Amino acid sequence: MSGIKGTSQEYIGHHLYHLQFDLSTFSLVGSENISSFWVLNVDSMFFSILLAVLFLLIFGRLATVATYEAPTKLQVFIELVILFIDDNVKDMFHGKNKLIAPLSMTVFVWISLMNAMDLFPIDLLPVIAQYILGLPVLRVVPSADVNITSSIALNVFVLVVYYNIYTNGIRGFFKGLVYHPFNHPTCIPINFILEVVGLISKPVSLSLRLFGNMYAGELIFVLISGLLPWWGQWILNLPWAIFHILIVILQAFIFMVLTVIYLSTAHDRC
Repeated sequence: MSGIKGTSQEYIGHHLYHLQFDLSTFSLVGSENISSFWVLNVDSMFFSILLAVLFLLIFGRLATVATYEAPTKLQVFIELVILFIDDNVKDMFHGKNKLIAPLSMTVFVWISLMNAMDLFPIDLLPVIAQYILGLPVLRVVPSADVNITSSIALNVFVLVVYYNIYTNGIRGFFKGLVYHPFNHPTCIPINFILEVVGLISKPVSLSLRLFGNMYAGELIFVLISGLLPWWGQWILNLPWAIFHILIVILQAFIFMVLTVIYLSTAHDRC
């Protein structure tokens, strides 16, 4: 079945554990041995940072060597991605803000890279980590960790609140909380509850949507690998991997679109 031994149940459970650092004991262990709340998912942090650095290096290097005369295939591909994102941002965001387009590109490409880690063979990196580095467990898809998706969504939420206050002022921001959607003093308590719930739901929906889809996709790969013999896994793995490419890109695009829409609403609202 794989380099990770055990029953199917143990195999599936093993792939759902994170490599964690327990702050209470300052030890690096698998999450099945964790009893403390104060832990860090080291694998998710490592791969998310690694992919962010990879993204910056590739795009930064290309920006310095890009040419009009003989563009490389990578340059053409990245230019198409930039044009695609720029066109979508122009369609959804009608204000003037130099941050929105770069932020949208960063969100789309970074999340796409994190999602694409799901396309690696399910046992490849965990087995390498186990036999070469001696790590008990390893999960390689950062976007299948709700902590990573929540952290990105919270950053978007902070920007939404910031630009709402920047555009409308603190008074305008709180006025929007108490006088929308019903512009009447008697409806202030209802308005406040509805607006606060709507505001908080933005990062929650962003994070849980991405996490749920990527976790489910990863789980299907684990189930196929854990329940089928090695010679029959490709029958389901191959078509699911092909279909999963669409999910990888679509989830990154949805996250980017909602980010732009939320920021556009924050700029326009008064």
